[in-house]
Amino acid sequence: MSEVLKALVERRSVRTFKPEQIKDSELQTILQAGQFAPSARNQQSWHFTVVQKQEILSKINSLIQQHFLNSGVEAFVERAKAENFSPFYHAPTLIIVSGDETAVAPHQDGALALGNLFLAAHALNIGSVWIHSLRTLFDSAEGRALNKELGIPAGYVIIGSGAFGYNAGPTPQAAPRKEGTVTIIK
Repeated sequence: MSEVLKALVERRSVRTFKPEQIKDSELQTILQAGQFAPSARNQQSWHFTVVQKQEILSKINSLIQQHFLNSGVEAFVERAKAENFSPFYHAPTLIIVSGDETAVAPHQDGALALGNLFLAAHALNIGSVWIHSLRTLFDSAEGRALNKELGIPAGYVIIGSGAFGYNAGPTPQAAPRKEGTVTIIK
């Protein structure tokens, strides 16, 4: 099996991270992989915002916690009440992927870029996990203000984000694959 196919099968979402920051050279490799993702009409409509500053991560954490507490969604409220709440699992690096709203397919482009980021991290023995909670936050007034603070370009929408860091626990096992998800027509 090729290394690429092996990475596709073996990559898992990691939710326990060491506090140690990933190396700058590793971060650049991960970002380059994201920039080489396929995109509709080769528009490359994504923008990557890397947050490693602890004060900003704490601020994002607090805003998401308040958003969850006020959401009225029981599962979110319960999660936000956790003593050690962190929507990005205390990872030292958060990469936010946004997309140009005027592009042909910003959501699809951004999702493909995130996939490349995760696969590149796996290839470097760096753990990662998709974080969707930022997307809902950025639809709020507080989130739009944070967009500006983080330098997310005007006219860009949050697609998703990823938490990245060195794995602090065992690698999770793959969940069984669902049956009936493939149709082949010959």
